[in-house]
Amino acid sequence: MAGFRITKPYTMPKEDVRAAAEGLVESLAREHGVRSRWDGDQVRIKGAGVDGQLSFHDDLIDVSVKLGLLTSMFESTLRKEVQRYLDEHVS
Repeated sequence: MAGFRITKPYTMPKEDVRAAAEGLVESLAREHGVRSRWDGDQVRIKGAGVDGQLSFHDDLIDVSVKLGLLTSMFESTLRKEVQRYLDEHVS
């Protein structure tokens, strides 16, 4: 199973990190039809061929995504999209 993991340190307030994470999840839902479920400082994302989680703790945001066979051909695009979002919204 293909996938990727992205971690990024942050210094901004945790409330701002959560708002940025919510924005990322909303963007992924709009663009790729994934569903999400929050549990504290962690959100699970699930969709057709996509299973992942995003968490933030200890001044580090962590995104881990597993992709099914068909969605694995979009791995590079999805990784770049998530990385770009984090670079623009998390500091």
